[in-house]
Amino acid sequence: MFDLLPEISAGTQMIAAFFLLMALRVPVAFALGLSAMYAMWRIGFGFDLAGDLIATGIAKYALLAIPFFILAGTLMGTLGIAERMIRFFRVLIGELPGGMGVVGTVVCLFWGAVSGSGPASVAAIGPMIIKGMEEDGYPRAAAAALVCTGAALSIVIPPSIGLVIYGVIAETSISALFIAAILPGLFMGLVMMLVLPLVKGDRTSPSLAAMAPSEGGERGYLPRLWAAFRESFWGLMTPVVILGGIYSGIFTPTEAALVATVYALFVGGVIYRTLSVRVLYAALCDAAASSAVVMLVVAYASLFGWVVTVEDLVGQYSSQLLGLSDNQWVILLVIMLVLLVAGMFMDPVTVMFISLPIFMPVVRELGWDPVWFGVVVMVNLAIGLITPPVGINLYVAANVTRMPIERIARAALPFLVASLAGLMIIALLPDLSLYLTEVLK
Repeated sequence: MFDLLPEISAGTQMIAAFFLLMALRVPVAFALGLSAMYAMWRIGFGFDLAGDLIATGIAKYALLAIPFFILAGTLMGTLGIAERMIRFFRVLIGELPGGMGVVGTVVCLFWGAVSGSGPASVAAIGPMIIKGMEEDGYPRAAAAALVCTGAALSIVIPPSIGLVIYGVIAETSISALFIAAILPGLFMGLVMMLVLPLVKGDRTSPSLAAMAPSEGGERGYLPRLWAAFRESFWGLMTPVVILGGIYSGIFTPTEAALVATVYALFVGGVIYRTLSVRVLYAALCDAAASSAVVMLVVAYASLFGWVVTVEDLVGQYSSQLLGLSDNQWVILLVIMLVLLVAGMFMDPVTVMFISLPIFMPVVRELGWDPVWFGVVVMVNLAIGLITPPVGINLYVAANVTRMPIERIARAALPFLVASLAGLMIIALLPDLSLYLTEVLK
């Protein structure tokens, strides 16, 4: 049977086998591993090489940031730090037009600087934001859609697990990527806010100021704001500690993940006193499970990438891509379409390991800045997190709200359209991504 396709390379057969396994609903990591080992068998390499390739693929110092950032985000959610931050932003922004929708957007962006993971952000802060938005008159589906979209930006807002992986694959400075992603991430948040009047409709609600709990009987805005700020101060300092340490050169992005974890333990155990053995055990279990999923994909992707290299698929496909047009904007549009479609079916980590080895030679050939390209890739993949049929954030939100995923997906359409418009602006204006990197050089 295998001889029926003698002209098709083992690498191309591997890619076809991967998508076939995905269609059969085989977990992504195992689809990568099985298709790669099939290709290795077709090429004639023994499976004893697989263990060495897997070990080499995950034995990279920068990848240590992934489990620790996931653990830090989990701790922030379980220790009550997220709840205090939401309360502060609710008092600070709640009386502006858009009310809790603006609060939800800001909290999602802020939380992205803590967790670095879209699905984890939906699970950690989604229930609190959705409840507040419902109280402010937003439909439940629209509230869930906003959380899905805002949490997707967690892979754009630094420190981002996606940017760490991109930096490893593309051999690009992770610190530079973190700096470059700040303005585009904030810009995408602003684009989200512009959609809020469309999704809220004409529903009326009580004033958020009236709903916000008073502190010590104080009903004035400034006293309530000060009380909420004092209560949430240590949580609000988290991005300052993490990003400030990275940009000042005190520690590397990988070391920052460990610092974030220790800081979360300090705040929960010493400041808020919400840390207990049971809470710590639950957080460790959740973080270990989430980290295992990501690292298993990374491990098997190393096999996949090895076959791609041996079969010279990078050279073949990148040459075909460069031959599509002499116009670099046409090539960029094709790349973005590929990423968007791939993001509909696969998680960002898998998409990067499969596509970046092919795209990076094109980036270098056309003289594009790899830092800017990394930001464009992250925004593309963030949109994939809210795009059916496999929009991971949609599934997490459906689980949190007990709503059909179809309702949330329909409510997310305005945010999806706005996000696509924002993506085009970021792609067409590289200075939006590179401005801070030039200033901070």
